[in-house]
Amino acid sequence: MTAFDLRPTLNAPDDDPYLWLEDIEGERALDWTASQSARTLEHFGATQFERDRAALTAIFDRPDKIPLITRHGHYLYNFWQDARNPRGLWRRTTLAAYMKADPQWEALLDLDAVAVSDGEDWIWGGASIEPERRERAVLRLSRGGSDAVVHREFELGSLSFVADGFNLAEAKGEVNWLDPDTLLLSSALGDGMATRCGYARTVRLWKRGADPLTAPAIFETGSESVRVSGHLDRTAESERLWFTERPTYFEKIARIGDRSGPKMRIDLPRDAWWSGFGDWLAVKPRKPWTVGGMTHAADALIGISLSSFIAGERSFAMLFEPGDRRSLQSFFWNNGKLVISYLVNLDPRFEMFTPEGQEWTRRALDTVPTQGTVDLWSLDAERHETNGEVLISAQDPITPPKRLLLDLNAAAPLGAPVILKRNPENFDASGLVVTRHEAVSTDGEMIPYTQVGPANGNGDAPVHLTAYGGYRKSVLPHYNPSLGKQWLERGGTCVVANIRGGGEFGIRWHEAGRRAGKRLTHDDFAAVAADLVRKGITQPWRIAAEGGSNGGLLIANMLTRYPELFGALFCTMPLVDMRRYTKLLAGASWIEEYGDPDKPEDWIFLSDISAYHAAAPGQPYPPILIATTKRDDRVHPGHARKMAAKLQALGYPAYFYEPGAGGHSYKDNRERAAFIALGNNFLRSAIGWQADRVRQAAGTPQEQRFNK
Repeated sequence: MTAFDLRPTLNAPDDDPYLWLEDIEGERALDWTASQSARTLEHFGATQFERDRAALTAIFDRPDKIPLITRHGHYLYNFWQDARNPRGLWRRTTLAAYMKADPQWEALLDLDAVAVSDGEDWIWGGASIEPERRERAVLRLSRGGSDAVVHREFELGSLSFVADGFNLAEAKGEVNWLDPDTLLLSSALGDGMATRCGYARTVRLWKRGADPLTAPAIFETGSESVRVSGHLDRTAESERLWFTERPTYFEKIARIGDRSGPKMRIDLPRDAWWSGFGDWLAVKPRKPWTVGGMTHAADALIGISLSSFIAGERSFAMLFEPGDRRSLQSFFWNNGKLVISYLVNLDPRFEMFTPEGQEWTRRALDTVPTQGTVDLWSLDAERHETNGEVLISAQDPITPPKRLLLDLNAAAPLGAPVILKRNPENFDASGLVVTRHEAVSTDGEMIPYTQVGPANGNGDAPVHLTAYGGYRKSVLPHYNPSLGKQWLERGGTCVVANIRGGGEFGIRWHEAGRRAGKRLTHDDFAAVAADLVRKGITQPWRIAAEGGSNGGLLIANMLTRYPELFGALFCTMPLVDMRRYTKLLAGASWIEEYGDPDKPEDWIFLSDISAYHAAAPGQPYPPILIATTKRDDRVHPGHARKMAAKLQALGYPAYFYEPGAGGHSYKDNRERAAFIALGNNFLRSAIGWQADRVRQAAGTPQEQRFNK
């Protein structure tokens, strides 16, 4: 009998023989990742992978895809990637030109050319355009896709970088313009400037020509907080600066001040969502809030005059009341109007409120699509420049997205939105149907899921199953060209599960899957997998599950807790070591979601979901591919590396892949296509949907694994 090295274990969680894999740039670790990636490509990077990668790259590079836009002044700005511009082209046009079939664009920055000139692996991180003159912008450039960026000032007239401008070395953080010669700098750059999570601890006043490292700090917090930031509120009648401190991931403390720093704390619950415009404030409590003799429910939306609130008034107007499956998803201001988005049993609805004196006038946005997945946001990037024009994205799993324009200032009845662009069809959806179902979880909760596939199956469908289940993030089914081309078009079925921990049904849904409840989110996902079998859709060995980041933690727990329900698992950018996650990169910022492993009472429930420690020999684990990127400076690549190494030491069919760039996402369209195609090729192979190398490596067919 083979003697396995079981470490680390739940009984000895700190005895970790794979700590050397946390050394991101360590020679030994890089040799290991290179050999592991080569092995994975040898198994799954053959002809079919090459064809799939080429097909996806062509889809991502299509010249007729919708250009994503945001408006600054008279121009719409877009960052465009295609075969000729793999790193991307920053460009702009006018709304009138954009509405034409073939708009003309003014090229501003060729990032491919800049990368060659600088000898850097630049990835676009965005641009902050100075909003008064709009003559300059500060660009954010990332090396290889990391969250840490280099800031460089760019002249929009000469289309050149400003040599002695607002240029900042690599760090996590942001800048906000006060005027053409002054920035608010919220950056981790400099000694003592970072919180323990790696984000900015101070807000500094950075004047043109000054050294950013010696710029005076006008607001700061302790190193135990997550981060701070500051911005100028241009919707106010006089200059008003907001300073925001995030003590934890779900808490926010707001202060108002001026260029010398904050002067007043706004007396709102730390865990409430809020947003202001001019003299108006909208607030969404996370927990019931009793104030002014009234108790406002969690997830309600209430409004008040900001100046009145500061003066002590607490009589809020009720704008939105939540229900069991009626939950507020987002709200934003546009031209003094508050636009809200909510779900009614997962179907989208939109309303608008206009504050006038003590009243808030309500108007249903009933011309906005209410089927499928619909998003709505302002066309203008700057809140003070909004003029009532909003963009709409509408799609469903078999209908490509379309982009629409709606004018909120139009007289009643509100007219239909104008269609600006449509995405092309990227896969053959004929014969596919979209249905919604519910599974019963371990505690009796009904878990919705959306199924896309052929109308009539044979009970042996190859199923791709995914979910997220964290951070109150709602995951709704959308048009996915990758799965459409590589799964649905080939006769497979795709399922998206709305497990707890997300925000689909409001704070109740999130709270049920947070901290000690995180185990329930994993139970929910397993319940959906079991329900697909119970309904006769498929068999366990035909279910391929995928998840990334927090969803990677989910997939790792399917391996260790519910291996009998799955045929293959694709685990990307995952958290898996819940003993050390707070010590790795941004991990400490997520304590409110998961718990603190340094507290014995929290480790009790964290140990239940720490798949790295739970992995043990002799279990019916399905084949798994664990993938990350070397430049991910959010979720440490050590999680994925260590989990793959331990599973292999235990004798399981575990594969590993780590490209050198990409951050917490992808570097460019070709790398994105390669990552996705490799994962899909692995999953299809592992569940026996094509020539099956995994079975050869594992030594036994998947069906035999289930029949043992």
